[in-house]
Amino acid sequence: MLGGMTDRAPVLYLSHGAPPLADDATWKAELASWSTQLARPKQILMVSAHWEAAPIAVSASARKVPLLYDFWGFPQKYYEVTYDAPTAPDLAADVDRLLGGVVQRDESRGLDHGAYVPLVEMYPDADIPVLQLSMPTLEPRALFEVGRALAPLRDAGTMIVGSGFTTHNLRWFNPGAPADAPAPAASVEFDHWAAEAMATQDVDALLDTDHRAPAARIAHPRTEHWAPLYVALGAAYAGGSLASTSVVDGFWYGLSKRSWQFAN
Repeated sequence: MLGGMTDRAPVLYLSHGAPPLADDATWKAELASWSTQLARPKQILMVSAHWEAAPIAVSASARKVPLLYDFWGFPQKYYEVTYDAPTAPDLAADVDRLLGGVVQRDESRGLDHGAYVPLVEMYPDADIPVLQLSMPTLEPRALFEVGRALAPLRDAGTMIVGSGFTTHNLRWFNPGAPADAPAPAASVEFDHWAAEAMATQDVDALLDTDHRAPAARIAHPRTEHWAPLYVALGAAYAGGSLASTSVVDGFWYGLSKRSWQFAN
């Protein structure tokens, strides 16, 4: 249960990559290096772009279940990846309490690729308990409030991770081109705006991305890959401050892989 640790765990928002992330040496190295700079968390709460469910729910915590290979048409090797992390039943209980006792338990759901793909690179030993939380809505302020409610988890050593993509328009994805080919202008413009809004801690602008960001609807035809950021913002927002570091930047097949760490 909560308590027992004095160091406040950080909050991350990371661009998680599709299963072929495992073939991208640059991105693998970036995530691996990032994890070495973090204090080891007691447990991890993942909010992935790939789980929308209302009422809000958590993944299996009473027993281990297989990963959820929630993608189609990839080579067989991507369906053979395993990540046998411990379950986190106490974390599930704390999440439920902090969110008012309304959290559903989906004991059949394993971690989806938005959760396990980056964790394989960051914590390959799979020895840290992991729990996944669904997004009950894509509405920014509602998700921000979910994050604020969950912020006390950090005082018990729980690292909260929003896993999405800073830009996510799959029409740009062309595996026949180099992964580092020049990104479309809309992706570059949105990425630049996001970096500036985060650097200036402009929470109001970030929560109104659809209306404030250039090319918002092009960079995110649907906002599920940006939405995990709102949970991260809420969990990180403290005393009016939203100090962050842009840890990963650049583009992958036209998509911005910018990722942030919040430590306040």
